[in-house]
Amino acid sequence: MTVYLFAILGFFAILSALMVVLTKNPIHSILYLVLTFFAIAGEYVLLNAQFLAIVNIIVYAGAIMVLFLFVVMLLNLNEETEPHKSVLRKLIAVIAAGLLLVVLVGSLKGADNMSIKPFSQNTGLIENLGKVLFNDFLLPFEVSAVLFLAAMVGAVMLGKKDIK
Repeated sequence: MTVYLFAILGFFAILSALMVVLTKNPIHSILYLVLTFFAIAGEYVLLNAQFLAIVNIIVYAGAIMVLFLFVVMLLNLNEETEPHKSVLRKLIAVIAAGLLLVVLVGSLKGADNMSIKPFSQNTGLIENLGKVLFNDFLLPFEVSAVLFLAAMVGAVMLGKKDIK
């Protein structure tokens, strides 16, 4: 039963991701991307990674997609104001996408030799994630925290008005 649900969610994620690219309306495209994130969150739950599923819904489907939606609505794009792309630019985009596909196929070529370890019942729980973060990866975790703190201080300094 779980395998069928995994396949259905995977098909739904791929279909909604294709609709993101193929839809002409940017608002519909953003809403299809939210559906894609929900399908991926369902996949995470089936893989016993509940923390990743919740973070995916809260951060990506919640915060970032709302931000995208506001930006698209505030820009008020329409056909008259949108600059038309030249044929050369479209050709370069097709070539870049083709090269990306070649790299993806090349990287997955040796994937059949990879061994997959079975998950235990408690693999994706927050308690185990915390133990791994604070025992095995404490230094990289603290370095990334200092990096985020520096980025936050820099953003505050850039956004601060000069008082004269």
